[in-house]
Amino acid sequence: MTLNKIAQVVGASLYDVRDPQALVTAPSAVDSREVVPGGLFAATVGARVDGHDYAAGAIAGGAVAVLASRPAGVPALVVEDVQLAIGLLARHLLEHISPTVIGLTGSVGKTTTKDLLAQVLERHAATVATDRSFNNELGLPLTVLRADATTRYLVLEMGAGRKGDLTYLTGLAPPQVGLVLNVGTAHVERMGVGPADVAEAKGELVEALPADGFALLNADDPYVMGMAGRTRAQILLYGGSAEAQVRAEDVRMADRARTAFELVTPSGRAPVELDLIGEHQVSNALAAAAVATALGLGVAEIADGLNAARRRSAGRLEIVERPDGITIVNDAYNANPESMRAGLRAAKALAGTRRTVAVLGAMGQQADASRARHAEMGRLVADLRFDVLIAVGAGDPLAMAEAAESSNQGVAVHTVEDVAGALRLATALLEPGDVVFVKASSEIGLGACARALAGA
Repeated sequence: MTLNKIAQVVGASLYDVRDPQALVTAPSAVDSREVVPGGLFAATVGARVDGHDYAAGAIAGGAVAVLASRPAGVPALVVEDVQLAIGLLARHLLEHISPTVIGLTGSVGKTTTKDLLAQVLERHAATVATDRSFNNELGLPLTVLRADATTRYLVLEMGAGRKGDLTYLTGLAPPQVGLVLNVGTAHVERMGVGPADVAEAKGELVEALPADGFALLNADDPYVMGMAGRTRAQILLYGGSAEAQVRAEDVRMADRARTAFELVTPSGRAPVELDLIGEHQVSNALAAAAVATALGLGVAEIADGLNAARRRSAGRLEIVERPDGITIVNDAYNANPESMRAGLRAAKALAGTRRTVAVLGAMGQQADASRARHAEMGRLVADLRFDVLIAVGAGDPLAMAEAAESSNQGVAVHTVEDVAGALRLATALLEPGDVVFVKASSEIGLGACARALAGA
């Protein structure tokens, strides 16, 4: 599109633009370091960083122009609201290229499921999927703007921090296929006090589906099943339940905590062995298989894609084997009780008889139940017979430490004030052959500890 056409679509005024007919031929970016020659740089204003300060660098890096909320001394399309403008541009693009839009949401497992689904669909046709966790009102349209006329499938992870978020996102990118993974305790602080509030928000995805679309629902989650009456779309169930059209049978643990099972779909059955640790990955794989089934892929093709799939996103049960035999399991991208339980069990299964160390920080957005939920995690660490717990930070992590210590299961409990303290203590305590599991909500910054331990 030309700059002049983009300006018409988003209602922008051109500033310092020599050639209004200059073409934008590449995706947009909000990080000047990720600018692609021929693309746009969206200058957003955050709490700590103002993108307008990086406008000149973005142009030097090849951006055709900057989408900005004020003139920046470089070719710019100036709008009142950059985020809104990016959304308008994405919606305009979709109206002209018409890929099959697949939206997926859930409290846990969105990114892993999205990565699995993308790898299944890529073997079938041109696919664009959400990068990292670009699943909000800015990240989603940036993903859409990576698509072009050759794109057959557009896989969009959709996050919901509050009611109305998914209504907005599905308005930008109306889905033909909607997948709801689960309803858990993520975001309860903002969305309400219980899972019913979370379900109310997550269900906005299936409400947005057309009558000739597909709603893929987790048959094992009663809150997700409760969404069946909120959609006009055809419903396809997945899960362990016998009523699920896409399900897993003969689930078993394979080598090094990988999970194997028999995939059953309406087109038949085929063996699957995932290259991901943890039994909870079965549900993620079934979710991806359900979408592929709705899109017309056969069971053999789906199984081949799942068998070949690899972990794509950092910080999610990311395994690094050190030369000294120590294994680091970095699951520190984010945390809530559901993902913490799954991660702890996966790390323990991976370890087998090896010594295990858990480096755990706070789980955010747990509202009034936060202390109790952290204590529950401490008891789980003890019940799983981890050898060492390092609880990082004041407040709720101390409840985790107290619960683990009072369980009398023999876990050695340590508390540290911050990430730097966690790194120093873990480095001092580790022994050759240990398996170290690192997890907390992203704002705690324990990913830096995991990466440092992995690089030691």
